[in-house]
Amino acid sequence: MQITIRLATLADIQSLNHLIDLSVRGLSLGFYTPNQIESAIKYVFGVDSQLVKDGTYYIAEADGLTIGCGGWSKRNTLYGGDQHKDIADPLLNPETDAARIRAFFVHPDYARKGVGKHLIKVCETAGIESGFKKFELGATLPGVSLYLAMGYHKIELIKQPLPDGEILEIVKMSKKVI
Repeated sequence: MQITIRLATLADIQSLNHLIDLSVRGLSLGFYTPNQIESAIKYVFGVDSQLVKDGTYYIAEADGLTIGCGGWSKRNTLYGGDQHKDIADPLLNPETDAARIRAFFVHPDYARKGVGKHLIKVCETAGIESGFKKFELGATLPGVSLYLAMGYHKIELIKQPLPDGEILEIVKMSKKVI
């Protein structure tokens, strides 16, 4: 399978949110309850349009289809889409802060075929070129094994309360690259 990567545009957001919904519903079963999945889609998961505006959010395509998305950020937010943040997202200092690996989702039909790894490599390369020496991320439970395989280590388990009373477990992870 030939994977191509391109920058996301604001025009892609609606289709990306659809991909994210498919990914979360298809890959999170067994890690989260159906109620947690639906709550996370409503309150946390989705495109962070700031990443698109910053030119740090990518789309993976193969066979003429959008099969994955993910990005990196030079901003403070660790995880969540537009609906999850309500304050300005300050810039990070590459000399002292870790860049963020953000919003990685793969279509269930293309999971475990190298899409996520390919996107992570693109993001890490871009972050390093921007002067960052370390990365942090907030991994969903189904994504932890991928990030461990990519050299990230667990820092802490975050139990994110959601407005409807559900709790979403997210694993904060880190990696030094230089």
